[in-house]
Amino acid sequence: MSTSAEFQKVPFAEGARGASRHPGRPTGATVTREIELSAGTVAYEDTGGDGPVVVLLHGLLMDASLWDGTVAGLPAGHRCLAPTLPLGAHLHAMRADADLSLRGAARLVAEFLDRLDLRDVTLVGSDTGGALVQLLIGDGDLAERVSRVVLVSCEAFDNYPARVTGRTLALVGRLSPRLFGLFMQQMRLRAVRRLPIAFGWLTRRGDAATRRWARPVMTRPDIRRDAVRTLRAAASDARALAGAAGALESFDRPALVVWAAGDRVMPPEHGRRLAELLPQGRLAEIPDSRTLVPLDQPERLALAIGEFVGARHG
Repeated sequence: MSTSAEFQKVPFAEGARGASRHPGRPTGATVTREIELSAGTVAYEDTGGDGPVVVLLHGLLMDASLWDGTVAGLPAGHRCLAPTLPLGAHLHAMRADADLSLRGAARLVAEFLDRLDLRDVTLVGSDTGGALVQLLIGDGDLAERVSRVVLVSCEAFDNYPARVTGRTLALVGRLSPRLFGLFMQQMRLRAVRRLPIAFGWLTRRGDAATRRWARPVMTRPDIRRDAVRTLRAAASDARALAGAAGALESFDRPALVVWAAGDRVMPPEHGRRLAELLPQGRLAEIPDSRTLVPLDQPERLALAIGEFVGARHG
C-alpha cells in the first residue's frame, strides 16, 4: 500500500435496514440466457444495458439467484451478468472431461468474459465466488477485461474449504455420487439446512434460496457427479488459493472488500488482510449479516457496489 494506513476502511451507512438511495431496475428486467463454453452449457442472468458491466460469481451449492436482490438494488444503468457456474446447483451437467476444480471454474469465468467480449468489468465474488476472483487476479489474460474487483465475505488464504461448513462438504464429497446424493436428502428438512454444517452459519434470512439450491444434487444424478468432482479437488484447490494471495499485491486497480461484521465462516481478519494486500483495497463491513451478504443484506451490498463502481463511472 502507498499510505501508512494499510487499507482504507469505509464505514457503511447506517439507517433503516434495506434502504437504498438507488431506484434500482424494474421487475422482470433480467433475462436468462445460455452460452456454450468448453466445459458445457452455462446459464446466466443478464440485465442488458450499455452502462458499467458488473459480473457476479456465486459459491459452492449456489446459483445465480444469490444475486437477485443485489442486482435489483443496483442503478438501472448497470449491465449485470450472473452466471450459474458448475458448483453443484447448476441445471446443465458438464462434459465428462471438463475440469470442475476451482481452477477449472476460474478458467470458465475467463472464457465467459472472453466469449461475451466483456470489458472494463467489475468482477464480484461472494463465498467461493470470491476465491474464483482471487484465482483470476493473477491471470494476465484478464488485464484488458477486469478493471476492478469486489470480494464479499469469501474464502481466502488457508480457509478453503471454509471452516465447518465447507469442510463437511469436502468430507462428504469423498463418497460415491449415489451416497453423496443420499446424504444430501437431509437438506429437504429445514432443521438440517439451518445447522452450522449446512447453511445455518451462512445466512440468517435465505432459507428459501438454500432449499432451492440443494434440489439439483438431491434429484439429478448427473449434477451429483459434477458436484463430487468439484469437492474431490478441494485439497489441490486449497493449495492454489493459498498461493493466489501472493498475486494480490500486483493487482493495482480499485478493489473493494465487503465483509459481514460478525462472520463465523469467513474470518473478519481475512477481510482486513485482503484489503491490506490489494494496493487500492478498501474495506467495508456490513452489520446484521452472516456470510451470504447478498441474501441477508442485498440492498446494503448493492449500495456499496453501486457507489464503488460509480466512483469510476460517475
